[in-house]
Amino acid sequence: MPDEINTNPASAESEETQEDINALRQIRLDKLNELCAAGEDPFKITTADQSAHAQEIVDNFDAMEGKEVSICGRMMSRRDMGKANFIDIRDRSGRIQVYVRINDVGEDTFAKFKKWDIGDILEVRGTVFKTRRGEISIHATALRLLTKSLLPLPEKFHGLRDTDTRYRRRYLDLIVNPDVKDTFIKRSLIIREIRNYLDSKDFIEVETPILVQNAGGAAARPFVTHHNALNEDLNLRISLELYLKRLIVGGLERVYEMGRVFRNEGLDVRHNPEFTLLEIYQAYTDFHGMMDLVEELYRTVALKVLGTAVVTYDGVEIDLSKPFARMTMVEAVKKYSGVDFAEIDLETARSLAKERGIEFEERHKKGDLLNLFFEEYVEEKLVQPTFITEHPVEISPLAKRKPDDPDYTERFELFITCREMANAFSELNDPIDQRGRFEAQEELFAAGDDEANHTDEDFLMALEYGMPPTGGIGIGIDRFAMLLTDSYSIRDVLLFPTMKPLD
Repeated sequence: MPDEINTNPASAESEETQEDINALRQIRLDKLNELCAAGEDPFKITTADQSAHAQEIVDNFDAMEGKEVSICGRMMSRRDMGKANFIDIRDRSGRIQVYVRINDVGEDTFAKFKKWDIGDILEVRGTVFKTRRGEISIHATALRLLTKSLLPLPEKFHGLRDTDTRYRRRYLDLIVNPDVKDTFIKRSLIIREIRNYLDSKDFIEVETPILVQNAGGAAARPFVTHHNALNEDLNLRISLELYLKRLIVGGLERVYEMGRVFRNEGLDVRHNPEFTLLEIYQAYTDFHGMMDLVEELYRTVALKVLGTAVVTYDGVEIDLSKPFARMTMVEAVKKYSGVDFAEIDLETARSLAKERGIEFEERHKKGDLLNLFFEEYVEEKLVQPTFITEHPVEISPLAKRKPDDPDYTERFELFITCREMANAFSELNDPIDQRGRFEAQEELFAAGDDEANHTDEDFLMALEYGMPPTGGIGIGIDRFAMLLTDSYSIRDVLLFPTMKPLD
């Protein structure tokens, strides 16, 4: 029988052909058939004894030395020394070495063990000890094959590097790349600590519809589906906002939801068509209160998950421990482009945009042009945490106007590492103004803007019953996780990102 090479069947870096892979798979199938013929089908095993985990043994060696343990995990490597073998077992917590000797497990078990393959899942019982080289290990006294692996793992020296294969076959990525598992464990901890923080502030977590008639609350194209029983087209939600604000009207006062939203847009390192959004609404506060909340939230979660509020992202130190910078959008554009939108009119703004090669449409107003200048000149400069406040009303259909300057709104976006991390308002609670904003959005949609909002009559009715002054915020959980795990692409923090079909 030829030596088995651990190879990824789909990796572009693999030197083995599909014929080689099929041959290796057939060898493993033959071994499975032998087991079944002997009445030892591993797939009929329904449970196993797992009294400890690898990292637990390593961390508590002094207390566990000499004690019997039982661990379960995947065999990742083998060093064959004849009548004794060293194998590595990896479980959810990490890796540990196991010493398997014929005299200790018996000739019959040892003979079966020698036929097992890298990637097989085992139950190991034995005593904790330390080798002469000082490595904490388990001296096996019993072994059992729990699951037969029919496909070989990627070759150990090169691992699984092909990013397309990693994203498509995340299960394989998690098996062979321990740092990937660490990323998703951190993501889970981030979500847990966000909930802990909000619960400690007397917010309650709620759930709102995913299938909606009117997908509002953001500038995005929705996905459309059809409900057969109602014979009606429905949209997948693009935001959580409008339903959560209905709950503020109902008197819940402090609510949040963390859930999937769906936007029919392109894919890149910052965007995935489905992503996790956190939205928080608090009655009797404004966008200044939301700034304080989100700053404390980011700092608290970083400390809980990483043990520090100073994080490193792409080689750059990001300090979440200091007060976040605050600038209005007009101030930021003036600082980085030299253009003061407080001193120019629409025609001058259009002329300057043409001079600088900034593309715009005839329907765009002065506020739209300010935002285009911001995207062109400012975003790439916002590495350290920065709140950009007072956005123009043209791009903020759900935010309350500034009382002393109605062309701008009480809104902010938080930028870190040149990326928008949060978006918040003093929420618009004037139903008459809100209807006018919806009508303006309908005009934009009629003019060709397929990301414009549509009028939501039920939401307007809710506002007419009265919504208290309210602050609200939306935070992208995936970008939050990217920051705290030093991940360049959103796909690195999504277990199963959207992928183009191979065919």
